[in-house]
Amino acid sequence: MKVYIVGRGAVGTFLGDQLISIGVEVAYAPRPLEAVTPYDADVAIVATKSYDTDGAIETLRKAIAYPEKCVFVSPQNGVGNEEKLVQAFGAKNVVAAALTVPVDRDRDGRANATHDGGLAFAPVGESAYNWLVATFASSGLRVCVIEDWRALKWSKLALNVVANASCAILNVLPARMVHYEKIFTLEIRMIREVRAVMSAMRIAAVDLPRYPVRALLASANLPSPVARTLMQRRIARGRGTKPPSLLLDLRAGRPNTEVDVLNGAVAAGGHAHGIPTPVNSVYTRVLDDIAHMPQLWAKYRERPEALVAEVEAEMRRVKALRRGA
Repeated sequence: MKVYIVGRGAVGTFLGDQLISIGVEVAYAPRPLEAVTPYDADVAIVATKSYDTDGAIETLRKAIAYPEKCVFVSPQNGVGNEEKLVQAFGAKNVVAAALTVPVDRDRDGRANATHDGGLAFAPVGESAYNWLVATFASSGLRVCVIEDWRALKWSKLALNVVANASCAILNVLPARMVHYEKIFTLEIRMIREVRAVMSAMRIAAVDLPRYPVRALLASANLPSPVARTLMQRRIARGRGTKPPSLLLDLRAGRPNTEVDVLNGAVAAGGHAHGIPTPVNSVYTRVLDDIAHMPQLWAKYRERPEALVAEVEAEMRRVKALRRGA
């Protein structure tokens, strides 16, 4: 089997190393499009950030010699990537995926991962791709198959949004964020918004390797003091002092982040189905503003009251609109 990977970050390197360890031939795409050459791949893995998916598709169009014979796998965070791959290569050739193994890269570029978590697959088309699942399972990864690819991606989104945008906006780590009482209350409300939007879209949550997503969403609907206690433990145990992805993007000065395919997707889904999503909407807007105008970050760094005020203003705006409707 030959595998072509676009994206040589932590996820792409980790998956490539897993495959190489069992004798699979792996090739990584060069960054410059002009340096891309044809490759007869059986599997293509898109391991870029979601905001680079369009560029990854350009690379794949040039690189994959026989796209009709290739399976395109997206372990990316957020929603919307599979739809782009389907438009480019057809539904029967696309497999959604979610990696729940915490992975970092060391200074030498090697992927360092824990032994927790695993890899979940969900074909977009009707083909089962049992051989693909078996290949990754033979590397020692814990692998499972989810029937509904949208359920897979939205369940992963539910994990990704926790202690992510809020920490990025405030420039604090999750272990500190949980002690901001009003912000943590917003986190609970944010998860409730995710659950409400998923319900309106008729998407059922599914558990992923290591992570009981259904319990996470259910706990958010408990009375706030109980939900806070349960979620504080989960966040401290799961992330604690690890900077979340959106915070890493802001600290690196990147003009783009994945907030649009995470909190932004929730806000868009809420708008489409008439579900108020003030927390996700504000998180998306504020984080986008900071990414494009870094000087605005000073307004929110370690100032939870500023973020709370933005959400409260949005909640008042939404209520006024609903009264006037």
